[in-house]
Order: sequence, then C-alpha cells, then structure tokens
Amino acid sequence: MAISVVRIDERVAGVEVTDAELIVRLRDGRRLAAPLDWFPRLKAATREQRASWEEAAAGLGIHWPDIDEDIGVAGLLRASASEAA
Repeated sequence: MAISVVRIDERVAGVEVTDAELIVRLRDGRRLAAPLDWFPRLKAATREQRASWEEAAAGLGIHWPDIDEDIGVAGLLRASASEAA
C-alpha cells in the first residue's frame, strides 16, 4: 500500500478580489475566501488597485501598495477555521 504525503505550503500562489470576496490560493492547493466586508480598504479600492497586489513576508502575506493594505495568511486561516466550526 502506498502512503501519500501531503505537503503543507501556506504561501500565497494567487489572489483574486471580487465585489464580494477576497479569494486567496495557497501553494499547497488550498483556497481561502473571506467576505470583502472584512477588509474596508479593499472594498473601497478600485478594481485596478485590488488587482495590484504583491507577496509580503516571504509569501505568507499579501500587500496592496496602492492602498497600503496588508493581510496575513495566518489570519485568513484562523478566520476560515472559525467559520467552519
């Protein structure tokens, strides 16, 4: 019997901001979504500002330079876990 190994990699692979959600894809394949209402700066930003993001903290965070917003993956994971409970 083969044993499969799951590699956890909580670094950011991609970010999408819709009119309703912040969606973050992690390098290990997980997808995190949170209501945009949780992030007032992102909600108030233009589509172009929302699309202009960069990795921060060695991939464990997201930074939007145009609106000076920073969001950490750890916080999104905790929020996702509490929503699922």
